[in-house]
Amino acid sequence: MDEPEVIDDGPVLRPYALAKGRTPPPAKAFDLLTLIAATGTEAADTLDLGPEHRLLLTLVHESRPLVEVASDIDLPLGVIRLLLADLLAHGLITAQPPTPGATASQAGLLQEVLKGLQAL
Repeated sequence: MDEPEVIDDGPVLRPYALAKGRTPPPAKAFDLLTLIAATGTEAADTLDLGPEHRLLLTLVHESRPLVEVASDIDLPLGVIRLLLADLLAHGLITAQPPTPGATASQAGLLQEVLKGLQAL
């Protein structure tokens, strides 16, 4: 008989367990356009940072919007916001909320890009 094919997708860890049962901060605390950047401060060994925290730190070594960071990591957005709140509390990242005028002007730019893509 043939052995069944086993596909190893890596460890499976539910978001609840990853977040240690905590609920994420309000969505307004980390808007999708919030710029996240690592401060460059080394994390002390005494901090209870998991591999996901450390992955987030490597992803934001340069300032990036939350939406880009979320697209590069395979975790629910609520969990990402919670992990970022941990990093912010430890002073390992900075979070700069979007300016109100920037989001309005970007909407117009995105409309123009959409029109251009549709014209192709």
